[in-house]
Parts: sequence; structure tokens; C-alpha cells
Amino acid sequence: MVTLAELALIPSGSQLMKSCVFCIISLSLACAFIGAGQITASSAQEDLQTASAPMGSQYTIAFKSFAPNNSDIFLADQDGSHIRAVVPDPALDYNASFSADGHWIVFTSYRAGSADIWRVHPDGSGLQRLTSDPGFEDQAALSPDGRSLAFVSSRSGQADIWILDLVTHKMRNLTDHPAGDFRPAWSPDGKWIAFSSDRDRPRACPNTTRPGAGSFVTPQYRDIYLVRTDGSGLRRITNGTSETAGTPSWSPDGTRIVFYTGDAEQVCTGGLVLGTGTTQIVSVEIVSGKRETLTTGDGLKVCPRWVGRDVVYQTKDGIRFTSGREVHGMFQVPAWSPDVRRFVFHAETDLRGDRERPFQTWPSLDRRFALLRVPDASSFSPSGERMVYILTNFHGEIRSGKLVTANLDGSDRKVLWEGPLTQDAAGPAWSPCGDAILVGVGGLFQRAQIGTASLMSVNPKNGQALQITHDDANNGMPSWSPDCQQVVYRVARGSNRELHILDLATGNSHKLETGSEYDTFPSWSPRGDWIVFTSKRDGDYEIYRIRPDGTGLRRLTHLPGNDAHPSVSPDGEWTAFATSAQGFKDEAVQPLLVGTFQPYGEIGVMRIDGSEFHLLTDNATEEGAPAWVPLKTQK
Repeated sequence: MVTLAELALIPSGSQLMKSCVFCIISLSLACAFIGAGQITASSAQEDLQTASAPMGSQYTIAFKSFAPNNSDIFLADQDGSHIRAVVPDPALDYNASFSADGHWIVFTSYRAGSADIWRVHPDGSGLQRLTSDPGFEDQAALSPDGRSLAFVSSRSGQADIWILDLVTHKMRNLTDHPAGDFRPAWSPDGKWIAFSSDRDRPRACPNTTRPGAGSFVTPQYRDIYLVRTDGSGLRRITNGTSETAGTPSWSPDGTRIVFYTGDAEQVCTGGLVLGTGTTQIVSVEIVSGKRETLTTGDGLKVCPRWVGRDVVYQTKDGIRFTSGREVHGMFQVPAWSPDVRRFVFHAETDLRGDRERPFQTWPSLDRRFALLRVPDASSFSPSGERMVYILTNFHGEIRSGKLVTANLDGSDRKVLWEGPLTQDAAGPAWSPCGDAILVGVGGLFQRAQIGTASLMSVNPKNGQALQITHDDANNGMPSWSPDCQQVVYRVARGSNRELHILDLATGNSHKLETGSEYDTFPSWSPRGDWIVFTSKRDGDYEIYRIRPDGTGLRRLTHLPGNDAHPSVSPDGEWTAFATSAQGFKDEAVQPLLVGTFQPYGEIGVMRIDGSEFHLLTDNATEEGAPAWVPLKTQK
């Protein structure tokens, strides 16, 4: 995303500056506040998409996504001038690269509904779809002879590198490993592929009570591997312990691999995925293993490529050459033409954020379940005519949250209640009786280990708030009983997480005896028979259910990675949740995945007994916080 600060770094006379003018105008219009407490989504009402379920859908699930609104593929001259869009589309286009003869650009696009590989001539002609699997396909690279395509695909259940023969149209899985394999790069002679992988590395961060990423994220440590195109000769060329590396590329003579590398300690502190860390560009001689570090200084550096005798790489604010030259601008994942006179890259073209972005209907892998992208964690009025969601201020040192209500199409957004400065707000829950909205307020998520939080009850008509828990614990993630008499919520003290049930009439609460000291995200079934929740008792986060009286405990998920944010459907038949069952699908470093903190979350569903699990989304960004639209609003 091109921010105002980043725009200031672009030369005032450059073509990129001119191309960004419309972004700033759109941003200025979209961010306007009109009247006290009212938020406008956009002046263009046709942008709003309705929440009605598409034909054939029985349910609609609202969810939070960190995906960009839109991005397009651009070409620029070597100095960053003469920027022009290649084949613009309202859907996401990204991760482009040239063929060896310069006649084609291959890229990832959602223009047909799912992430597929497409190709087009640099002048925008000859657009052709190369893959059509409903799963995720990305990071494509054409072989030197142009006959084969290497790309990342989730069609096998995880991110593997596949090869497509463009003549016979046959495909084969080159890497076929339960871990994730990313960013394939062909050797100049077409006999080898270099790639990054998180195989054979730790899957957990050390336990900590410090606020930050390490307490709940899944870490991704990567090494660089080489493999012959027939799958033989696999070997690692990085050290496998103290570093994490990515985006490999070959020297023109095929004797060296260049890539970025950073200290592994940055993974669990969030330095790579949050963009605050440091990487260096390293060149390794393949035969001898001799290393040469090509860069110095702080900041993230990724996507190195040889351009003549130089190595050029991407930073957070532009492109740098090892010779010292810089080109400022938001050039994401730049790739160079064979004659090195121009480069292709992608950039975001819709800068609207949570305050002004339209609600978006998304394609679903199961037509029974329609998907609605909303700004954040949400809940719905009993009639389903209004919804409430959290709007969090993440900018600067002050972090606070607001409750915003809106219609299901994203119109008539109003700030209902605004929390205290420096306090998180999370987990809105609209009462089944319609007369109250519960929200946790205080030090939540990363700050739950060191701060307190209380449950607040907010009147949906006038925004008046009443504190309903008064102890020194960290209380949050509330969910109502169907009769509106009780609330189940998460109580945190230090590193412990427990579920408690509060009787609203008496004010008394008691611990729900689940047999664990690390439970969170409870969801009370609308039937009243089950409480579904997340627990870390068995090594990672899994979904469980239990009766409100503490009987009938059962583990529902047995999936690799974390499962969290369960939410029970209005009829009590299904549970939607966020899952990392497929693992990472790209390298988790900010210049590649801008704005995505946990780039492995997908929305999945299963029956209330844990059967019939399947995914509804499949991409490289983070989705979470599913909430069901009441069935009476379905069409």
C-alpha cells in the first residue's frame, strides 16, 4: 500500500507520483467523517455489496481478512519511470515475472474467482489462464525454454511446488512435502529449481509472558533448497538453524544463488512479518558453498535479482542496487526483463481501510456457505438487520477500539461506543434478546499476559456502557446463552486461560471445568446444548466442545497447526473457525505479504460433532473471526 509517508519518497516528477494521485484523492474522499459518530463507507454506493446469500447458499458467514482490496500488475523502465498498467482488473493481480525471451509475463490473478496462474504479453494482449484448480496457486516462474511452468499450489493440501508442461498440459508435484515450499526459481540451464521451505524447522515459539507476537503466532523458519526438475538431488544450502532465508535467484551463469537471510530470533518477535526486522542479501557459490554478504544496514531486503553486474533488491520504500543506486516507490516483488531495461511489479490500487472499505462478498469453496468480508470481529442483531464490529486503532503508541454498527451491506455505519485510550476492545457479542452488546475492554491479545480487562455491556440504542465484571483478571471473548441469562467468557491470569460462566441476574460466576488451564474463544450454541471453544492443552490450538454443566468434553479437530475463533451456526449444526491446517503458502515477511500478521489462517467449517471438515477459503493472507448471519436474513 502506498502511504502518504511513502509517497513523499517518490520523486515529484516521476510517473509513479502521477499514478498515485488518484489513490490519494480516493483516500481523502473515503476517510471523511460526516456528522458526530457517523462513518461513510464510500461516496460510490454501487461499491457496496449486499450480504444476501448467493443462489444455493444456506448460510452466510462474516469474517475478517487482511487481504488487500485490489492490486494490479505494472511495468516500469529501469529507473522507475514510464509506469503503465499491464492488464488491470478489479480482482487481485500480483507476483509477476517475465519469460526468458521477454515475450510473456506470468502472474497470479483472482479474476476468475480463485488464485490461478495467468500469462499475458507485456503490451496487455494474449491474456491466457494457465491453471484452473479451485485451490491456491501462486509464485509462478517459466522455465528458460518456456515449455514448463513452476508454481506453488495447495491442491495437495499444503503449499507444494508443481510443474506444468505447457505443451502436454500435464502436471506433477515436484516437492510433495507436508511443510510449505515457496518461491521457485529455475537455473539458467533449466535442470534445477531453487526454492525456500519451512520443512524440518521448529513449529512453536518459546513460551513468554512478554507482550508481542511470540505468545500465539505460528513461526515460520525457512531455508533455501535446490532440487533437480525430476525431483532428485534435493539439498539445503543454508545452515538450517540460526537463520531464516527466502526469495532465491540464480546468477546468469548458474554458479551462484542469491537470497535474503535474517537472524531466526526475529521470527518469534514479529520482526519479519511486522516489517521491523533486518535482513541482508547473501550470495552463495553452489559448488563450494562460499558465502558473500552483499548488503549492510538495518531494514528488510528481499527479492534479489542479478541485473548485469549488479544485484538489485526490494526494500520497504523502493528498489536498491548493490552499486548504491536507489529508485524510490512501492514496487512490490519486482522482476526484470531479460534485457534488464524494464521491470514488472505489483502495487495496491485501492487504499481504503477498515473505516471505509465496502463489505465484500467473497467466493466460497462450498456454495452452501456464502462469505462476507467485514472490517473485524463482528456479531449480529437477532433480526440480522444490523451488525456490530470492532474498529481498532493500530497507529502509533495509542491503541484503542470502537464499536461500530452498520447495515449488512455496509451502509449507515455509526460509532456506537468508543473505548478508553490505550485499551483494546475485542469480542463483540450481540444479545439474542437484542438489548445489549458485550465487549471485552482492556489489555487483550498480546497484552493479556500483563494487563487487566473487563466485560462491558453496551446499550445498542444509545451506546451507554456498564461494566459487568469487577475483578482483577483479564476478562474477554464473551458469548451469550440462548436465553440471555448467562455469559461464557475467557478469564486470563498470567499465562493461564480459563472459561467462566457469569449469571447476569446474580452477578456470580463460576469456572467451567474443562480440565485445562489454557482455554479461550468460547461460543455458546444457539441451541444451548454445547459450548465450543479453543484449547492449547494438546500442544497447539484445537477446537473442543463441552456441555454447559461441564460434561461431555470432546476434542473436535485433529489438524496440523492452530485452530481458533470457533462460532456455532444459528441452527446449531455447524461450527466455523479459523484454521492453519494447510500451513503457510508464501514466505512470511512483510514486503511480500503487506499487512498480514498471521498469513496462514483460513475459514473452515465442520459439523458440531467435528465431522465433515472442509475449507471455505484458500489463499496466502490471514482470515479469521467468523460470525454467522442469522438465518432469517438468508434468501
